Formats: sequence, structure tokens, C-alpha cells
Amino acid sequence: MCSIMGYCGDTAEPEKFQEGFERTVSRGPDDSRVIDTGKGLLGFHRLSIMGLTAAGMQPFELDGSFAVCNGELYGFEQEREKLIQKGYLFQSGSDCEILLPMYREYGVEMFSMLDAEFACILYDGTTGEYIAARDPIGIRPLYYGYDAKGVVLFASEAKNLVGLADKIMPFPPGHYWKDGRFVRYSDIAAVDAVCRVDLETACKNIQEKLVAGVKKRLVADVKVGFLLSGGLDSSLVCAIAARESAAPIRTFAIGMSEDAIDLKYARQVAAFLGADHTEVYMTPDEVIGSLEKVIEILGTYDITTIRASMGMYLVCKAIHERTDIRVLLTGEISDELFGYKYTDFAPTPQAFQKEAQKRVRELHMYDVLRADRCISVNSLEARVPFGDLDFVKYVMNLAPEMKVNRYGKGKYLLRHAFEGQGVLPDDILWREKAAFSDAVGHSMVDYLKEYAVSKYTDGEFESLRRQYDHARPFTKESLLYREIFEKYYPGQAEMVVDFWMPNRSWEGCDVDDPSARVLANYGESGK
Repeated sequence: MCSIMGYCGDTAEPEKFQEGFERTVSRGPDDSRVIDTGKGLLGFHRLSIMGLTAAGMQPFELDGSFAVCNGELYGFEQEREKLIQKGYLFQSGSDCEILLPMYREYGVEMFSMLDAEFACILYDGTTGEYIAARDPIGIRPLYYGYDAKGVVLFASEAKNLVGLADKIMPFPPGHYWKDGRFVRYSDIAAVDAVCRVDLETACKNIQEKLVAGVKKRLVADVKVGFLLSGGLDSSLVCAIAARESAAPIRTFAIGMSEDAIDLKYARQVAAFLGADHTEVYMTPDEVIGSLEKVIEILGTYDITTIRASMGMYLVCKAIHERTDIRVLLTGEISDELFGYKYTDFAPTPQAFQKEAQKRVRELHMYDVLRADRCISVNSLEARVPFGDLDFVKYVMNLAPEMKVNRYGKGKYLLRHAFEGQGVLPDDILWREKAAFSDAVGHSMVDYLKEYAVSKYTDGEFESLRRQYDHARPFTKESLLYREIFEKYYPGQAEMVVDFWMPNRSWEGCDVDDPSARVLANYGESGK
């Protein structure tokens, strides 16, 4: 991960800019630079992943134009060769160095050409204008706001802009900003044409596209590791990577010291793959003691996101402190594509598809945000194979009646895609997994809820929650998180659209807790 920031006007105050920018130095601890474009400021904190020499340091410059980018541009070597043939010279092995030549050649059309997870800010020296853009899923973070003079600011995290912009909002994924307005260049969740193929063809394509998504994310000039929960998604990522790697992969799992459901499954997967496996244990005191820090890091009050971040933050902290790993592959985004416990209640295939589209479009505020912040604050880079653009587009276009759970087993397509190939033991491939926030230990969520209950009387809860109009807290736990959020991000609740909850309009999903544990179909999950 890296951190970028731009103040897109010539009235910038360098000291205030620097103060805001320093809040995310952990995203890029290797080097930092702020430049004056003549019409504003661009800042870059570097985490060296590709092109490790000083020549790979940003901002990049091309004839008075500048660019900063937090991203991974997959297959950039081929585009660089095309640009070399056009006469461009390159000084580094950095993938992001191709952006300015691409912009000169293709203009804003370049963004739809990228196979990437990225957020970038460009300054066009020929026109004196700024352009910013974000990848179609929003895997790399970007926020924006306006100062008192109406000048736009962009930054990797909301915390960079606190005190500089009145209202801070997430930059919409799949958009670029130019001439003062946002333009959508890609809607990854939209269905271009429903793909109606037979089950075996669909599963073969799923298998091939996920393998390709993992393989391209193994390319790095630094050491790569894997978060392994023992569930289907992270286990598949690890299994594919193990087959593609000459040396044993390094895997990491975390759980509560007394009742971590998934540690035993992660251990089983790691042993099967011959991985170099590390287990991290957390205690109740660590969970409660880390709560405020985690909410500050995340910039959210969402219950699901915060619960699931506790374990992820602590395991990434241990990886940062104990190893020389710099890149982590994770299993996020599979649930939104293939369904989860609550989507079993979808009344129709069309309702399932509509819900999937909503969730994919909002991922940047929830699971994707969680993975980015927990990993980047520990000076690591997150890569998300299930977020591969080609893979996501294919699954979203598959006929909804094929994806909805009519098989008696959630995520059937994904499981069947790898069935009989020996990549994973059958009992892992077909096991129903608990949600990550539960799987690290049911007691962790219980400790958080008990702690919140102890903070407020019923009267205090009713009084305090009513001061919030947007995403009003509905439990003492949600009120506690909101109050901590407001401490660090006062008045910025609209950065998150609402709570990540099951679709309450569906029969069986009108619940007051986001955990799948409260659903009637939880069954054997997490046992």
C-alpha cells in the first residue's frame, strides 16, 4: 500500500497539507515526497512493492505533468512495451510509471483499459487541470472533499482530510473526476448480457478465471504471504498459490485463545498444502483494548466491519512485527458474488442478483475497506484475487437462477468449480464456514457486546442514539462504535451509506444483529 494526497488549487497551505498527509505515513513508510505543481500540491508515501529502486519513487513527471498512484497495474509490462515503441522512456520497474504516457496517448479512456486495483491523481501540465480516478470495485481507497474556498482535495483516507474539508466522502469506484464532475467509466456490477451456459461450463470458467486472478497477484519484488481462515475462500486462494509457487507459501491465522473455531481448519489446510503456517492468538483484553484504535483506523461505525476487523488488525500487526512479509493475499468479495447465509432467503433469483449488485457496489465501504485499513496501517499491501475484474464481471453476468442457492449448499458453483482436482480436502471444500468475526471465536463478539452493554443504561442508550439522524444506532454496541467514530471523524457519518445487514425486507432476515449466527439457517456453520 501507498498513500496519495492532492490539493488541487494554488491556494494550498503547505503546513496544513503536510499535517493531514502525515496521518497515513504507515501506508508508505519507505519514502515520502510532496511537490508543488504550480497549481497545487501532490503528496506520496511509498511502500515499495514493484520497482524497488529510488527511480520508482513518485510523483512521476512527464514534461511538466505529474502523477501519484496507489495501485497495482497487472500486465503493465505489455502496455509499457507498446509505449516504448511509441518513443517513451522509462526510468524504473514501477508499474505506475506508465500512467502519464498512457494519459498522453489515450486521455481519460485509459482508465477503462487498466486491469488494476488503483487510486490515482494526475496533474496535466498542458491544461493546468487535475484528474483523479479509482478502480471499479474501490479496492484502493480514495476520498474527496472541498475546502472553504471550494478547492477540491483528494486523499487515500478520510483522516487525511479531517480539518481540511468540511464534508468528506468516498470517491465513487469506477469513476474519474475531471472538470469538476464525476464520470463513470465502469460499472462492474452491471450485467451487459446475461450469460446462460450449462453448469459445467460456468464452473470451468470460474476455476480458470480465479486461478488467473491469483497468479497475477503473486508477482511482486518483495515477499508475499496469505491470510488463511480455514474457510472456503481463503483456502482456495492459498491452494492455488501453493500450486503456483516453487517454495512453501507462508500462511497466517488468528483466533481467540479459548474458542477459535477456524484455527483447527486453517491448520488442516496449511498442513495439506505444506505451508509454513503461523498461528496468532488474541485475548479478551486485547480485543477491548484495540477497539478504539481499530475504529480510528477504519473510519467507520459499521458493526460487521468493526467486528471482523479486530482479528484482521491483530494478525496483520503480528505479521508486520515478526516477519518481512510485505504483501498479503486475502479472500474477500466471494460472499458478495456467490452468496452468503442471508442470501439463501432471497425470494427470487432476480432478488438475489439485485442484492449482489448492491453489495458489490458498496463493498468499498465495508469488507474492502476493512482489508485495506487493517493491512495498510501495518505497512503491508492487500491483494484480493476474488476482486479480479475479469472474474467479477463473469460471475456477475452469470444467470441469477444458476447462482441462487438451489443446491442445498451455499457457494455451490465455487465449490464445484474446484471439485475433484485435489486442490483441497473435500471436508474443507464443502464445509460451511462461520463469518470471520465469529470464526476467530464466538466469544470475541460476545465480549464486545457485553462491553457495550456495560457502558450505557437503557435510558442513556435511548437518549444518546436519537442525536444521530443518519444510520441511527439501534443497539448499545452500535452506539458505542458511533461515539468512538464521531470522536475521530466528527460529522462525517455519511461516508458510510448505512449498516451492513441482511436484507430486512426478506422473510427470515428481519434481525437486529448482522451476524449470521442469528439466522435460522446457520446450522452447522462454524462448528
